[in-house]
Amino acid sequence: MPLSTLQDRIALVTGAGRRIGAAIARRLHEAGAGVAIHYHNSTEDARGLKDELNRLRPNSAEIFQANLTQFDTLVPLTENVVQWRGQLDYLVNNASSFYATPLGTVTETQWDDLIGSNLKAPLFLSQAAWPLLRRQRGAIVNLIDIHAQRPLRQYAVYGSAKAGLAMLTRALAKEMAPDVRVNGIAPGAILWPEDGMSDAARDSITAQIPLGRPGNPEDIAGCVLYLLRDAGYVTGQIIAVDGGRSIGW
Repeated sequence: MPLSTLQDRIALVTGAGRRIGAAIARRLHEAGAGVAIHYHNSTEDARGLKDELNRLRPNSAEIFQANLTQFDTLVPLTENVVQWRGQLDYLVNNASSFYATPLGTVTETQWDDLIGSNLKAPLFLSQAAWPLLRRQRGAIVNLIDIHAQRPLRQYAVYGSAKAGLAMLTRALAKEMAPDVRVNGIAPGAILWPEDGMSDAARDSITAQIPLGRPGNPEDIAGCVLYLLRDAGYVTGQIIAVDGGRSIGW
């Protein structure tokens, strides 16, 4: 039976200080969960979100800083969450680097950053969290991308990392069963890149979406909630939340 509430459950959301991660944290909190807000550099945003959520329910949110591309930060991150609330039920691997790497200009530093944040960190953080999640019969949700299946020009490294994360999601679902469910979400056009995009480019993307509009962070947050709270017989699946774009190419 699906849970009606996430009360007494603890969720760690990476990259939760802002944008899609913050929307996920708010939605899980609204459903009753305590939320561990991971951040790297977005200190003020993370603190603001923590204060916002704790005004609604005292001690229902806490912030945890870590550079997820550094291996030795991952086990301490899960340990610190358990020290805060005594358990860990859910892990949402949302944190991600995203930028173009045109062929001929790719650097090893870019490779390490994009693969590190989008593939290495979800693997090793999931591994660190596995004993805790198994104890609670918990779940993992990985944020992937529709471009894990269809390459995006000039984003070869990012797309390869997300394709790896898609395979990792399915592989972990097998290895962690039956105690821990692992699923993924592949967002489409949800938030435009922060470094800018021309109106022509936005119009071109929107024209490829059968629903005729971009989505919003709440669309992703709602799917995360479904996968954690309601989808007790779903594992190893990747749901495209893209307005139909991935079937319209």
